[in-house]
Amino acid sequence: MSCTSSRKLLWAYARGVPYGEVPDWLAQSLSDSFPELDSIVTSDGERILHEVVDAEIFISWTMKPEQFALAKRLRWIHSPAAGVTQLLFPAVVDSDVVVTNSTTVHSIPVAEQAIALMFALARRLRKAVEDQAAGHWGQQESWNPDRIPTELNGKTLGLLGLGAIGREVASRAKALGMAVEAVKRDPSRGAEFADRVYPPQQLDTLLERADYLVLAIPGNAETRHMIGATQFARMKPSASLVNVARGTLIDTDALVRALESGKLAGAGLDVTDPEPLPPEHPLWRLPNVIITPHLAGATDRYWQRQADMVFANVRRYLAGQPLLNLVDKQRGY
Repeated sequence: MSCTSSRKLLWAYARGVPYGEVPDWLAQSLSDSFPELDSIVTSDGERILHEVVDAEIFISWTMKPEQFALAKRLRWIHSPAAGVTQLLFPAVVDSDVVVTNSTTVHSIPVAEQAIALMFALARRLRKAVEDQAAGHWGQQESWNPDRIPTELNGKTLGLLGLGAIGREVASRAKALGMAVEAVKRDPSRGAEFADRVYPPQQLDTLLERADYLVLAIPGNAETRHMIGATQFARMKPSASLVNVARGTLIDTDALVRALESGKLAGAGLDVTDPEPLPPEHPLWRLPNVIITPHLAGATDRYWQRQADMVFANVRRYLAGQPLLNLVDKQRGY
């Protein structure tokens, strides 16, 4: 049923992307829940260009500069993703249009993925799966010093980032008996989630202490390749790296060298640079690496969590209340 209101919400999505196609029930619920809005959910490029002209709210993983230039009534952009770099081109950053993201939607499954990768590295599950595929009972070899499983209990987790995802990782790590130390831009906040919190200037201290380094920060120009050869040299040879954030945080060539040379014990990667990772890339062949195809945010509860997040923020917006997950457009998160 069409709404006669002049206030419009436009949700633009891409077909063929597993996490992109908005389910019919969500689109219908959006219209039913907010009759004061003309809610349009579409993947048609021509229609998006037409509807964005008078849209007040725009929901999408991306927005092109030419779309933004047309959107004269736009007040709020919401990204269903955690990362918003692709939305923050100069015209958006310099405007008074607010931007929010869905980082809290992804925080629990991404945190569980980080813990799963840590467990897989500690318990040598990659080798066990290879033995299973070969029909080989590898119990004897599993007691060899270079292959015996280790424990997370008693180890130190180094967290780069204490946002929504980092906090969920920290709480789970503490429950496993790990010591949690983190680097955070403002170390005066977040002590309730970690045993120690360092400013960015003390990253080296975190690197030297961590048995597992988990990356949970945004990817932007400031953080590109912030983990490279110099940082790997600071880490224990027995330490492992887990990246559930953005592949660009790591200098991939330096990572390969560290893993091949024994300067780093292992890596669990849900994201890579480049992405998708080419079939011929050496990371695929390294026995101390576990790779998952950027699926940390995947969960059967994904769309319900998205609906809860979006609907809560639309209610706040219409009531003139502060929005959840507001992005600092200058910082990029």
